[in-house]
Amino acid sequence: MAEPLYVGVDRSDGAWVAVAFTGDGFDHASVFDSIGECWSAYDERARRILVGVPIGLVESGEPDRRCDDLARSVLGARSTTIRTPPVREATRKQRYSTANRVHRRKTDHELSETAFARSDSLARVDELLQELPEAAAAIRESHPEVCFRAFAGEPLSYAKHTAGGYAERMRILAQYDRDAAPTVQKAAEATGGAAVAIDDVLDAVVLAYTAAPGDGELYTLPPEPPRDAVGLPMEIVYRAASPLLT
Repeated sequence: MAEPLYVGVDRSDGAWVAVAFTGDGFDHASVFDSIGECWSAYDERARRILVGVPIGLVESGEPDRRCDDLARSVLGARSTTIRTPPVREATRKQRYSTANRVHRRKTDHELSETAFARSDSLARVDELLQELPEAAAAIRESHPEVCFRAFAGEPLSYAKHTAGGYAERMRILAQYDRDAAPTVQKAAEATGGAAVAIDDVLDAVVLAYTAAPGDGELYTLPPEPPRDAVGLPMEIVYRAASPLLT
């Protein structure tokens, strides 16, 4: 019987980058055109899949989820990487003006164009988890910046798109696992034929490290996540020696 897989998945432009570990470490990396294709590739072997997009969505009212507020509080200067997702109905709209109108009507808040740019990804994940209970049992929300913060033990100094940010994140991974550098290289080489950014590969790697068995325990922001209107948890999963918030 094949070993179970622990997978980190991050969105990169028009693709989904997946990095898969077994209990012994890096197994492979792949790029998929859709989250549905990604799930089909791993549905039989994946013990846990952590995705870097919001899962539990607000229907109306206050748009900021508790998990997002808590993530901002632990990220320090990197708190701007946490964006308030559109309300569920707005994620189904193809134009920003329409999505913003729906979001504003439901929440009395403007929807940022940056948040809208990810709407289609959120909608596809949301639909998958509502249609397939087995997918909802395996796929959970995480956030690469929260994962790096948890492994580092302190807020990060540099944005991931900068040379300093890449070096900082590589140091953090190397402190967690001495094989991190060759792992990132293998993942980058495996996805090199696709149009994906190296920092998105790095994000998928840290999500995979978080998903896989390793030092520390899995925690969530908040510790007892609420569920949205369709029953999906509003949480951000991370791995650490102790909770980021007490």
